[in-house]
Amino acid sequence: MSFDEEWSAARATAAANVSMRLNQVPVEPGGGGGGGGGDLDLNQDHIGAIGSEAYKLHTRLLTDGKHASTSTTEAAGALTKEGFASGAALLKANTTWESQVKTLLAACANISNGLNYSLSSHAKDEQQLHADFTTSALDTYLK
Repeated sequence: MSFDEEWSAARATAAANVSMRLNQVPVEPGGGGGGGGGDLDLNQDHIGAIGSEAYKLHTRLLTDGKHASTSTTEAAGALTKEGFASGAALLKANTTWESQVKTLLAACANISNGLNYSLSSHAKDEQQLHADFTTSALDTYLK
């Protein structure tokens, strides 16, 4: 069997397996089918709560994430001054920690801001759709 034939057979088998798995997904609520409806269900309370928690984590990380930075830097300097190699290692660990805290702060901010944007954008889209449908219904009645 050539490579092309084997590759085609493998793709066909994979496609059949995916199709069988997709056809077996339950349509019950909580089972991934959402009751069979195709509409996006955006629960603003849940999304708002997640955004709020991300903001709280961001706020706490601003202070708590840097809590030991000064004393760690001072300890690293003192160890290095006394000739201990662990001073440089401690300073490197502190630098790495600070970098990771900054990354986590940025991620929390992105989550919070992204969810806030999504909520406001969804609300604007809903208003526009409502206006469009209302206008469309008026046009129907006026003709």
